[in-house]
Amino acid sequence: MEVASRTDKPNGKDVVIDVHGLTKSFDGRTVVRNLSMQVQRGQIYGFLGPNGSGKTTTIRMLCGLLTPDEGTGTCLGYDILTETDKIKRLVGYMTQRFSLYQDLSVRENLEFVARVYGIPQPVAAARAAIKRLRLGGREEQLAGELSGGWKQRLALGACTLPNPQLLLLDEPTAGVDPKARREFWNEIHALAAEGLTVLVSTHYMDEAERCHEIAYIAYGELLTRGTVEEVIAQAHLTTYTVTASDGDNLAPLGEELAKLPGIDMVAPFGASLHVSGRDGAALETAIAPYRERKALAFTRSEPSLEDVFIDLMGKAKDNFQ
Repeated sequence: MEVASRTDKPNGKDVVIDVHGLTKSFDGRTVVRNLSMQVQRGQIYGFLGPNGSGKTTTIRMLCGLLTPDEGTGTCLGYDILTETDKIKRLVGYMTQRFSLYQDLSVRENLEFVARVYGIPQPVAAARAAIKRLRLGGREEQLAGELSGGWKQRLALGACTLPNPQLLLLDEPTAGVDPKARREFWNEIHALAAEGLTVLVSTHYMDEAERCHEIAYIAYGELLTRGTVEEVIAQAHLTTYTVTASDGDNLAPLGEELAKLPGIDMVAPFGASLHVSGRDGAALETAIAPYRERKALAFTRSEPSLEDVFIDLMGKAKDNFQ
């Protein structure tokens, strides 16, 4: 295939996206600043960060849907500045908002999409998508009557019908129940195993942990990237879980600890607190007086991905300010 032959292969692996120094501004405000990254074929690459941090803008620049103000790169072997039309033909894009026809049935929507893309035998193609996504029995149900999980499954079927080489998912499971989310992600992993590359933005930590690699973007800056294990290790956080044997509310303690030098993050987790610091010795000094309280237990624990992201958000500068 022409596209595959045009991608670089460092270490024997196809690089589907290879960009350097991407920058984009709107109305004088820099939304993405000097971003560089690579994504390999068959990867599920997760984008995380607060709302307005530039995740969607980044995804659109990576695949040629939005032209950067500065920077260069390729997507699927094509230049993101000069060959965007070629890139767009190979991309499937699933937005947050359900964008199919509410008053058409599941079957009618899929057949319509197949015809728009000129897919041979559109009826058969729609039937195959219904079977693959386990939409059987709902073929004649109107799309507008589907629950959130079934709508997302239908939308996934529609954007993968043209057999794209790159799939963009913008917070695809927002508002979907946990069972439907898990089934959706199982399908994404099946597609990636067949060689489809997936870029996905999400706010869910459990979904981030299902990605092969993740990138954390806050207010236009790429703060960290790598596997989940690498991102946690790069944070260099020392973390303690604090519990109270007498059942006292730990919220006042959390407010008190958060003001101490050496403690960079305090976050409630159920009936406990996660207390973290980037300087282990300084953290130990800060919590030492509290260890003498018999009702409190400080247990050393591994920092979670959520701990890391809360810490990163605390260090990020809001580009609206």
